[in-house]
Amino acid sequence: HHCMRLIGQSERALEKMCQRAATRVAFGRPVADQGVTRERIAEARIMIDGARLMVLNAAWKMDTVGNKAAKKEIAMIKVLAPNVACQVIDWAMQVHGGGGVSDDFGLAYAYAHARTLRFADGPDEVHRNAIAKQEIAEQTTIGEALATKKR
Repeated sequence: HHCMRLIGQSERALEKMCQRAATRVAFGRPVADQGVTRERIAEARIMIDGARLMVLNAAWKMDTVGNKAAKKEIAMIKVLAPNVACQVIDWAMQVHGGGGVSDDFGLAYAYAHARTLRFADGPDEVHRNAIAKQEIAEQTTIGEALATKKR
């Protein structure tokens, strides 16, 4: 459920980023006309949708085969969702300038919450280690099975 909430926070940050970029003027033109801002908005959309699909995949696997069999997908989303949220919120804060770190827009609070979840649900390094161990086991088992079949 943390990951689903982080997707929502990411969506809200992207919404605020787009609204602010369209109305804030810097160097004589709207921030939305600057290439780096458009690049970040596009990248944020890609990242959010990718994370959303991974959350849905993890939830589907939990529902169909159980939490134990979905442990790799759960670990992956526990790494991806907070990292996506932190990045998107950071970009939104950047578009807001100094206001982004104030209490005026709620972005600083959202960032602190997303960052906290990167260790509250277990540190990224622990999840990555578990993912790697499982991936190595799966890939070597598949590789061994394929090598045996070819003989």
